[in-house]
Amino acid sequence: MVGTYAAVLAVCGASLAIGQAALALCGVRRWSWLSPAVGLALLCAACWATVRLPGDGVLSAVAVLLLASLSVAFLWGRLENGGGVLLLGVPVALVALLATALPFIAEGHFGILGTSFNPDMSQHLLATDRLAHGDSSQLLNQGYPLGPHAIVVALNKGLGIGIVQGFTGLAIAVAVIASLAALAAFREQPPWLAVPAALVLGLTYMVASYFAQGSFKETMQALFFLAFVLVLREASRNAEWRELPLRLVPAALLAAGSVYTYSFPGLIWLGAAFIAWAVLERSLPLRPALFGLGVFAALVAPEIGRMIDFHSFETFDPNGPGLGNLFGQVSPFEGLGIWPSGDFRLSPGEGAVPALGYYAGAAFATILLAYGLVLCWRRGERALIAGLTAAALAYAAARLGGTPYTAAKAIEVGAPLAVLVILLPLLRRPVAWLYLAAAAGCSLLALANAPVGPSSYSPALTGLRDDVGEGPTLVLASRKLLAAEHGAPYISWELRGGRVCIETAGEASGSPPPGVRFVVTEASGSQPPFANLRRVRVAPPYTLWERPGAHGESPCPLVAVRQARQGAPR
Repeated sequence: MVGTYAAVLAVCGASLAIGQAALALCGVRRWSWLSPAVGLALLCAACWATVRLPGDGVLSAVAVLLLASLSVAFLWGRLENGGGVLLLGVPVALVALLATALPFIAEGHFGILGTSFNPDMSQHLLATDRLAHGDSSQLLNQGYPLGPHAIVVALNKGLGIGIVQGFTGLAIAVAVIASLAALAAFREQPPWLAVPAALVLGLTYMVASYFAQGSFKETMQALFFLAFVLVLREASRNAEWRELPLRLVPAALLAAGSVYTYSFPGLIWLGAAFIAWAVLERSLPLRPALFGLGVFAALVAPEIGRMIDFHSFETFDPNGPGLGNLFGQVSPFEGLGIWPSGDFRLSPGEGAVPALGYYAGAAFATILLAYGLVLCWRRGERALIAGLTAAALAYAAARLGGTPYTAAKAIEVGAPLAVLVILLPLLRRPVAWLYLAAAAGCSLLALANAPVGPSSYSPALTGLRDDVGEGPTLVLASRKLLAAEHGAPYISWELRGGRVCIETAGEASGSPPPGVRFVVTEASGSQPPFANLRRVRVAPPYTLWERPGAHGESPCPLVAVRQARQGAPR
C-alpha cells in the first residue's frame, strides 16, 4: 500500500508542477486544471527519452526530479489564483483516491489489477522489468509505445517502488488526474456541482471498467483525449488563452503524450477532433497551429521509426485475436455511463440486474445526450461537439473495419466526451442529479468488482517457458496465491503455449498426475515435492523439476494464447 500511494503522489505531484510550468511558458498566468494532464504527457516523453540511456532508468528518475524542481522554481511568485483553486481539487482528489481503492478494499490486498479479467498486464510487467535492466523485450522490438512503462521504471529506480506498485500507482494517478482535468470544464459552476460532476466524468463507467481490468493505456488515452478537447475549448472560449500565440502548444504536448502511450492510433481521436474543431470554428488560427505542430513534430520525431514498426502489431489484424478478453461486441451505450454491471463484457440481463434495467438506463442517457448535444450547439460549444464527433467516427471505423476488441477501446476512449456533453449544459437541472446518481453507482459497481492479483512480480516463471515447452507441467502454488490473489489465470498466462495443471502446494501428495513431465514449485529449496524428480534449475523464486520417463495421457489442459486471453468463464 505504501509503495502504491507513494507512486500516486510522485506521479500526480510531478505532473502538476511540470504541466503548470509548461502552460506558464505558453503565457497562461492563472492556474489550470488541465496542467496535470499536460504534465503527465510530458512525463511519458521525458522518461522514454532517458530510460534507455546508461543507468537503466536512473537518469529517468533524475530527469523527472530535475524537471519538477525547475518547474516549482519557475512558478514561484508567477502563478495567479493558485491557492484558492487548489482547495477545490482536494475533495476531488480524495474522493477519486477513495473510489479507486474499492478493488483493494474488496479483495483485502494490493496487487496486479484485473488478473482474472485481462492477462495483458503480465506482458507489461515483463517488458518493464527488462527495460529496468537494460534488456530487450518483444514489446520493445515491435515498436510498442512504452512511455508509461518508462515512468514506472523511473519510480522504481528513483524511489525503490516495485513495478507492480508502480503500475497500480500510475493507474490510480491517471484516474485522479482525469477527475481534476474535468474541473476545467466546470470552472464556472459552484463547487457543490463541479466536484461530483468532475468525479463522474473522470471515472465514468467504461473508464472505471478499464481501470478494473488493469488497462492503464486506455485510461491514459481517454485522459489525453478529454484534455485535448478541453484545451481546444479554452483556446476558443477563455479570454486569457484566446490571445496567446502559443495557445495550441498544450494540445501538441498532449498529442505527444498520446503517441508515447498509444502510438499512432492515439492520433485518430485527437487529429479528428482538431479537424472538426477547425471546421466548426470556420477558421484555423494559423500561427498558433504552426507553433503547436512544430512542438509536436520535435517531440515525436524520435518515435517515428517505432511507430512504423507498430503498424503490424497483432491488435490491428482483423484476422487476429479479435475478441481478446471479450465475449462479443460491447454495446456503445456503455459509453454513456449507465450500465448496471460489475463486468462491462456481459450482455444485458446476464448479471444481477434484469435486462430492462440496462435498456432503461441506456434510453435515459441517450435522451440526455441528444438534448445535451442540442444545448451545446446553441451555446457554441464547438470543441465539445468536435470531440464527440471524433469519438463517434473512431468507434464507427473500429466497428466496421476493426475487431470487437478495438471497438470496445474506442467506446472507452470516447466515453468521457459523451458524459461531458450530457453534464455540462444540464448540470443545473434536476435531471442531471438523477443521471449523476445512476452513473456514479455504475462506476462504483465496476470498481468494486475488480479482481486484484499477486502483489509482486518476477519474470522467472515466464523464463521457464523455454524449458518446459509444451509440458505437460504441474505448478504447485501457495493457497494464498491461488485462493486470494487470482493466481491461476496469472500462472496459466505466464506458461501459455503448453499443457498446464495448477494445484495448491500444501495439498499435493503421492505423485504428479499421469503424463506430467515437469513440476514447478515456488520454494527454491533442494527437497523435491514428489519422489523420482530431478531438479533442472533454480530460477528464484521458482524451482523446476523434471520427471524422467513420464508417460500416459496428461489431464492438464492446453493453455493456448487466445484461450489464456479470454479470462474468466462467462
